Amino acid sequence: MSSPDGTLCGFSSVDAILEKYLPEAELAEVRRVMNGWNQGKPVERLELPCALSENAKASDFDLQAYKFGAATEQLRKPRVVKVGIIQNKVTHPSTAPFAEQREGIYERIRTLLNAAGEAGVKIACLQEAWPMPFAFCTREKQWCEFAESAETGPSTVFCQEMARKWGMVIVSPILERDEKHGSTIWNTAVVIGNNGNVIGKHRKNHIPRVGDFNESTYYMEGNTGHPVFETAFGKIGINICYGRHHPLNWMGFALNGAEVVFNPSATVGALSEPMWGVEARNAAIANTYFVAGINRVGTEHFENAFTSGDGKAAHTDFGHFYGSSYVAAPDASRTPSLARERDGLMVVEMDLNLCQQVKDKWAFQMTARYEMYRDLLTEYCKHDFQPQIIRDPSL
Repeated sequence: MSSPDGTLCGFSSVDAILEKYLPEAELAEVRRVMNGWNQGKPVERLELPCALSENAKASDFDLQAYKFGAATEQLRKPRVVKVGIIQNKVTHPSTAPFAEQREGIYERIRTLLNAAGEAGVKIACLQEAWPMPFAFCTREKQWCEFAESAETGPSTVFCQEMARKWGMVIVSPILERDEKHGSTIWNTAVVIGNNGNVIGKHRKNHIPRVGDFNESTYYMEGNTGHPVFETAFGKIGINICYGRHHPLNWMGFALNGAEVVFNPSATVGALSEPMWGVEARNAAIANTYFVAGINRVGTEHFENAFTSGDGKAAHTDFGHFYGSSYVAAPDASRTPSLARERDGLMVVEMDLNLCQQVKDKWAFQMTARYEMYRDLLTEYCKHDFQPQIIRDPSL
């Protein structure tokens, strides 16, 4: 279990523990197995201007930067883009006026997006429901006040300003209120183009019903399918939070041509941490695209105690959101993680040509047998489906 301050026995990450206790040669081998190699070597650190590092120190956020390369090709130029992922705590207690809570988060995100812009980031993604506390554990309906229009709401306007300032695509996961359809609420990611235009949106496909994740009190499964957004810098998809537990959800974005899929999340250590470092990496390998896993940070407390029918005593917090955001590549390599207890910005330079190169090497798509699984799923979805079980006649 983590320490009360959110660290692992005083360390910000597993990587930091390994660095502390393993000799250099052994550490290199452990990282080769744990994090993989990109182009025959460890994932490279990316140099950033000293002023950015000083800014991160002064503004108290974890700043890390890495580089994924691809083989040089004869007929295609490199398709290099810098991606930024941001994790953050809420800035105010949940009892503060809602306007103050939101404005505090806006100012924190402004600092982090400005740092991303200065680092040359061209696609940035924020965490799930970033403009608010993750209050869906409470089942209290006053939190619906944070819901807003995906097209014209204040969070979209804020991100449009930042997108225009830096010529940056921004993925902005919010609580959406669909005013054209009975003011229904959705968990939605808005994709804002580098010119400040709203390219489109995607609604969360899979809604958890486990532990304190009482989200279906507020919104249900999305209705937008698996859209891939063709931006000025690459084709991106957004697999929101719980959707990472569903392999077919990841595959949907691959079938539609995604090159980078973001997984903005809000998940706590006691429930999912052993899964966290595995799922995004598996998805990147199986679907031959880059995956960026983003998780919020901190422990958020609420005024009224709540229960979730799981036998736990009434409590006032969800648990610790453990951050640890990272990026995985289609060649099975990955970056280290951002801190477990601090706000953070990770800048990742990636050559999107790596996606096609890995497809050509492993031929997962050519050998996928989609028609076989089509037939299986078609039969499975029928009410009279019979499982294909061959029983030992001696039983």
